[in-house]
Amino acid sequence: MNQATPRPHERIWPQRLPRKLNVPATSLSFNLEVTARRFPDKAATIFFGREMSFSELQASADSVAGWLQSVGVKPGDRVALFMQNCPQFLSSFYGILRANAVVVPVNPMNKAEEFAHYITDPEAKVAICSADLAAVVETANTAVPSAKRLTHVLVTKYSDAMNEPSHIDPADTPSAALDAWLRSDPALPAQGQGSAAYLRWPDVLAQKLAPGPNTAQPDDLAVLPYTSGTTGNPKGCMHTHRTLMHQTCGIQWSHGSPEAIGLGVVPMFHITGMVGMSAAVFAGSTVITMPRWDRELVGRTISRYKVTHWTCIPTMVIDLFGSPNYKSFDLSSLRFMNGGGAAMPAAVAERLEKEFGIVFAEGYGLTETAAATHANPPERAKPQCLGIPIFGVDSRVVDPSRLKELPPGEVGEIISHGPMVFKGYWRQPDATAAAFVEFEGKTFFRTGDLGRMDEEGYFFLTDRLKRMINASGFKVWPAEVEMLLYKHPAVQEACIIAARDAYRGETVKAVVVLRAEAKGKTTEQDITDWARDHMAAYKVPKLVQFADSLPKSGSGKVMWRLLQDAEPK
Repeated sequence: MNQATPRPHERIWPQRLPRKLNVPATSLSFNLEVTARRFPDKAATIFFGREMSFSELQASADSVAGWLQSVGVKPGDRVALFMQNCPQFLSSFYGILRANAVVVPVNPMNKAEEFAHYITDPEAKVAICSADLAAVVETANTAVPSAKRLTHVLVTKYSDAMNEPSHIDPADTPSAALDAWLRSDPALPAQGQGSAAYLRWPDVLAQKLAPGPNTAQPDDLAVLPYTSGTTGNPKGCMHTHRTLMHQTCGIQWSHGSPEAIGLGVVPMFHITGMVGMSAAVFAGSTVITMPRWDRELVGRTISRYKVTHWTCIPTMVIDLFGSPNYKSFDLSSLRFMNGGGAAMPAAVAERLEKEFGIVFAEGYGLTETAAATHANPPERAKPQCLGIPIFGVDSRVVDPSRLKELPPGEVGEIISHGPMVFKGYWRQPDATAAAFVEFEGKTFFRTGDLGRMDEEGYFFLTDRLKRMINASGFKVWPAEVEMLLYKHPAVQEACIIAARDAYRGETVKAVVVLRAEAKGKTTEQDITDWARDHMAAYKVPKLVQFADSLPKSGSGKVMWRLLQDAEPK
């Protein structure tokens, strides 16, 4: 198809939206500075009833930036950010950027063996974490070579941003277990030989250290989120201020405005939650921040704060509908609901529209594309559909071997070109080269996902070229889980495949060959229990099957596809 030929989706493009965005040539941290001047007293976030204004957010971010520079963080240095959603995440995120440094967001579900990679690969010397994860950081830090270790760790308690229990409205009250976790105050690691210096959040903010000039340029590296792959170890995706700014400015798509009230329950370490947070700061809207999913609390929160915008994953909606109290929740304030990561079941989408008048707008994107490259226009959404290419995006469906564009209706690999596409994998030139292809004079990113496009230009996902398991929107890469399982003393070989799951869509299954001395002594539950202690919970095999051997090719490679194809559909 000729490059000048209009793309099919342009014929149904919403009249209210521009085709392309004019993106500011400034840094992400400048967005906070501007908004703090425009709306100094407006709540940037509310955390269990306690408000943090935009001016307070900027002041705390500046203090973090000043401290980072005082301990030697230079422009372009990478700083690990390791915590659940909370106001301190926002302060840290913008503080790192204000220090002209690079945010390395890390999944707080990671264990020490996993976190060590986020110290050594980006060569981070400083980390900011929650108190409950300080021991994970220390265990990982002492396990890496001394020359590669963190030197400073800033630690915060979630309760640093909360009201006292007596001052929390009943609607904001977490469950007893959640409250106990939020208010826990684990002891900091001892300052022993080889240990990093651990500092408390209130002590650092009290110093009120002023940062130097904001020198970050649009094309400087801003965030290094990691995505796993078939090689096992996660790879850093290089995103600049410009690639993320484009997504940040796309609030028009979802009717974003300073009057919007968002629900921040999707993890902010994840690119989707991060872009949502960044867009809210840019727009001056308020986000009700939640560290963990709690359907009863979510229902009460939407009702109390009149939440207007909610980005979520379908399993959250399914779970909310499963609450015995959901009829008492007032969801009438919701104006826009969107999400991705997994297809929204048609029955649930129909229930949302019938009972609450809400059209769920599905979207599609990857860490490499800073979240969405496709989205359903809210006024013209199609069910179980990725949507149309958004602002400035050119997407095609091509034959993955010949790289020739396929006509509507035919299945091929989705490739995308756009201003939000990442700049490559951190220090992995071969992987970067393999991720891009020249097509019609432009550089396109190969998503590795198979899909089709209909006559109107809407895209639909059909399968994946890449070997990946999608469990409730969490991306699980089998090679990474296999590498960890091989550390189990009873495991001789392991192969990870996807198994059907009524709730999660897919779940993780391990086919394991035990060592001779472990046969008859090691149970499936033993494998699962060990995995729970050594990897993030969403990666833990929920099913374990023992086998005498794994099928292999003539070159000795495990033929995982044979095991996958034998799994009941």
